[in-house]
Amino acid sequence: MADHQKIHPVQDVEAVQPHAPEAPLVPRGSSKSDKGDQTGREMEAGQYYSPVQGRSIPVMHSKPPKKRSCFRKCLCWTICLLLLQVIVVAITGGIIYLVFRPKLPKYTVSKLQITQFNLNDDQSLSATFDVSITARNPNKKIGIYYEGGSRINVWYTNTKLCEGGLPKFYQGHRNTTELVVSLSGQNQDASGLLTTLQQQQQQTGNVPLTLRVRQPVRIKLGSFKLPKIKFVVRCRLLVDSLSENNDIRIQSSSCKFRLRL
Repeated sequence: MADHQKIHPVQDVEAVQPHAPEAPLVPRGSSKSDKGDQTGREMEAGQYYSPVQGRSIPVMHSKPPKKRSCFRKCLCWTICLLLLQVIVVAITGGIIYLVFRPKLPKYTVSKLQITQFNLNDDQSLSATFDVSITARNPNKKIGIYYEGGSRINVWYTNTKLCEGGLPKFYQGHRNTTELVVSLSGQNQDASGLLTTLQQQQQQTGNVPLTLRVRQPVRIKLGSFKLPKIKFVVRCRLLVDSLSENNDIRIQSSSCKFRLRL
C-alpha cells in the first residue's frame, strides 16, 4: 500500500503579509530627547541659539540717519556762492580796467611858507604853515570829487605841529590843480621841542617833516559815481629851516599814496 504522502501548504512569498506593529524607538511615557525637547521649547519661546557652542547669530542694526548731511550741503552752497561772487567781482573789475584804464593820482608838496613859528610867554609854540600841494589826475575817463572832512597834519618826529583841511572841489580828466592850504596849531610846554629843532638844524642842516593827508573822495567813471572812499597820502619832506617869515627851501620830497574803503 502506497505510503500516504503529506501535503503541506507552501506559503506564497509574493503575497503581501500583514505588517506587525512597529514598536516605538522610545518607550511610551518617556521624552524623545532631552536636547530635542529643550530646543523645541526654546523655539516656541522665540529664542534660538546656534548649534555651534559659544557663537551667536549677529544682529544687524539699521544705520542711523546722517545728522551732518544738511550742514554739509549748506556749507557747500555757501562756498559756491562765495566763489561765484569772487568771479563776478573779478570779471567786473577786469571790464572796468579795460574800459577806463585807471591810474593813481599823484601829489607833491611844491612850496612851504611859515607865517608863524614862535614861542609864547606861556612856553607854548604857535605854528602857522601855508602849504602848496599839487594834485594831478592823469586819467582820461575818470574824474575825482574831493569831499569835505579832509585832514592834513604836519609832524616833526612824534609831535604834531599844525593841521588843516582841503577844500571841496571836482578834478576833471587829465587835470592838474595846485592848492594852497593854511595849517595852524599850538603845542604846550614846547621849549624843549624848540631847542631840539634848533639843534637838529645846526647839526644836519635840515629839518625832517612828515605831511599826512586823509581825504574822502568819490570817483566818477563816465557818468557813474562810485561810493565814497578815502585817499591816504604821506609825504616825507626835508626843509632847510623852520624860521618865521623866511623862504623855506624844500630839499627833498617824496609822497606815497594808497586807497582805503
